[in-house]
Amino acid sequence: MTLLFTTIPSPVGALKLVASDAGLVAILWENDREGRVRLGAMDDAPEHPVLAEAGRQLGGYFVGSRTAFDLPLDFRGTDFQKQVWAALLTIPFGQTRSYGEIARQIGRPGASRAVGAANGRNPISIVAPCHRVIGTGGSLTGFAGGLEAKAFLLRHEGMSTLV
Repeated sequence: MTLLFTTIPSPVGALKLVASDAGLVAILWENDREGRVRLGAMDDAPEHPVLAEAGRQLGGYFVGSRTAFDLPLDFRGTDFQKQVWAALLTIPFGQTRSYGEIARQIGRPGASRAVGAANGRNPISIVAPCHRVIGTGGSLTGFAGGLEAKAFLLRHEGMSTLV
């Protein structure tokens, strides 16, 4: 099945939204690393209801009127990755978690490095808030959108003490 996409402007650069008929599949960064998220063929379809709604909700997030998303999601990855990505969805706006905390949350306390790897492949950035995962001691660690974008998102959510 061909995926559908549109590109929207944002304060962190152009974001490519990708959807299937089941839901949002990906939010890709302007300078995303090739192959970080593996997707098939895509057709431009800005009117697709999932893409239009995702764009509307992201717009609300960036202007400060939205702190949570209500979108159908179509995560594509391994079972472990899906567990990590589901855990990301539980991190409230304005809060952070460490990789170790996520590992414990999914019942894999020794898997913080694997959690970091899965976090790095999170296909639905911002909505599944991988930017809210930080290193032990509060350090900012790798982020697909770049550390400047991660810092921006954390400041946007009121966490200026971290950045």
